[in-house]
Amino acid sequence: MNMKKFIVTFLLFLSLSVFAQDGQYTITEDDYNNTSIEMADTLRSNGKIYVVVGVVMIIFAGVITYMVLIDRKISKLEKEVFSEKG
Repeated sequence: MNMKKFIVTFLLFLSLSVFAQDGQYTITEDDYNNTSIEMADTLRSNGKIYVVVGVVMIIFAGVITYMVLIDRKISKLEKEVFSEKG
């Protein structure tokens, strides 16, 4: 029954993404020749790009720390389970 729910949910999200592409936006030659990123240029000129980079670094450091802590806990549990069996 659980697999059935997963398949139905997957197909629902797949169908929603198909309807999201209505094709009203056309790509022109100017889009291919555009080499500037306006948002990054604006953030850089205001000095806010460093805030964005700082927040991304903090999030990345948090994820890495969380993964290391989880790895330590799993290693500890593995040692306990294998020492009880052996």
